[in-house]
Amino acid sequence: MTTDPGPEPFATPRLDALPLRVAHADEMAAVLADPALHTFTGGAPDTPEALRARYARQTAGSPDPDETWWNWVLRERGEGPLIGYVQATVHGARAEIAWVVGTPWQGCGYAREAARALVTHLYGTGVRTAVAHIHPEHAASAAVAAAAGLRRTGEWEDGEERWESALG
Repeated sequence: MTTDPGPEPFATPRLDALPLRVAHADEMAAVLADPALHTFTGGAPDTPEALRARYARQTAGSPDPDETWWNWVLRERGEGPLIGYVQATVHGARAEIAWVVGTPWQGCGYAREAARALVTHLYGTGVRTAVAHIHPEHAASAAVAAAAGLRRTGEWEDGEERWESALG
């Protein structure tokens, strides 16, 4: 396990990205309850118990000392509800990133806003390459990746296209 102190919070004009805590599981289970969120990734919505177990593993950190797991929940600014999450698996100056916004908040630009801010935040920590893997039929996720400054690479892994953004 790493000795990483965990991710620092960051914010956008409409969102607070808060470091993931096990206590977020119940609220996030409701946010992520729509089976449509799994159309391109597979699986099914997790129960609150399953999310608590996952969040406990994620907040404990990676067992690989060369890898850091940073996970944030997204809350509408102020006292708003949780609406989704962003995450980064960091290997030195490279981060694999992902984002999910609950169905009721889709189409409002939250994923774009969060992904842009995540990439900017990661660059501020020393990350120089951000990578995402996008299902070829997931147009909304491709639009988010492009808005965050990532570009298609033409490389494929497990049926998903690699998108990448490099700084400097």
